[in-house]
Amino acid sequence: MKKLIVKTSQILTGASTAVVLFAGRVMASGMADLKNPAQAGAEMARGNGMPAELIGVNGVFTQIVNTILYAVGIISVIMLIYGGFRYVISGGNSSKVTDAKNTIMYAIIGLIIALLAYAIVNFVINAVGGTTA
Repeated sequence: MKKLIVKTSQILTGASTAVVLFAGRVMASGMADLKNPAQAGAEMARGNGMPAELIGVNGVFTQIVNTILYAVGIISVIMLIYGGFRYVISGGNSSKVTDAKNTIMYAIIGLIIALLAYAIVNFVINAVGGTTA
């Protein structure tokens, strides 16, 4: 019984591999008259309104990095507000005041790092992409 299961899985794997390879050939043959079939395939796979380049001012990488850096900046501002709130409600307790000051300090450091990272990443992307913003 075990040999039958192994043989069946091997046959199914081989058949599915053949189908995938054959489907790729059929799709490639439809683009045979084009000069660059790989580029044509990538254009067909790209959705409407999606950026065509990976790196550049409007590239996918730029959008992802900017979104992450905006999220880090927002979190830093939220933590800054939270630290200020903790400082106000500390009631003079020295350990609570110290904790609140540390929260504010680390939030400011995080905000500065996020701003510098945004500037550095955009500088590098513009330098690699060959365009200026």
